[in-house]
Amino acid sequence: MRQDDFKQVETVAGLDVGFEEEGKVTRAAVVVLRFPDLAPLDRALAKRPTSFPYIPGLLSFRETPAVLDALAKLRIEPDLLLCDGQGYAHPRRFGLACHLGLLTGLPSIGVAKSRLIGEHGVLGEKKGAHTWLWHDGEIIGALLRTRARVQPVYVSIGHRVGLETALDYVLACTTRYRLPETTRQAHRLASEMKSVSS
Repeated sequence: MRQDDFKQVETVAGLDVGFEEEGKVTRAAVVVLRFPDLAPLDRALAKRPTSFPYIPGLLSFRETPAVLDALAKLRIEPDLLLCDGQGYAHPRRFGLACHLGLLTGLPSIGVAKSRLIGEHGVLGEKKGAHTWLWHDGEIIGALLRTRARVQPVYVSIGHRVGLETALDYVLACTTRYRLPETTRQAHRLASEMKSVSS
């Protein structure tokens, strides 16, 4: 669903996925933050044998099982997922944010660090500036400037969230860094997990 279909958001979750042992093990970290003050509330970690081969364009099938394991360990179910990856801005219009949103039923947004597909116009330099990302005559996402004169992020819908609303939530979850706190804290947790296990 590509329009707003959720109630008040009081918690947001971020996730990070990585691989160990040359891709044989998938590692997932999920953090839940209170919204809008972004105070940490819950976190979970999961590891499992990687069950899907590396195929460009189908990475969500490789990453999702471990993320679902981590989500199942949470004590608090989040109201909104911010995924470190693509949503609708994907060659098949079905990136990680779409995949997880559909499987969990949770509203979800894709926040990627780089562009996978699409073309765009000029992006303003101020925080909050955005420009649409187009592909095959369709708006598939947006570039969003989360800090003045810093590289933008690529925002696209996942499930049950409209694009304008997605931009608002990504900005609301971003403090003084380029990436939203959801992504930053999930990555930090995943890095802790990796250092403990190595």
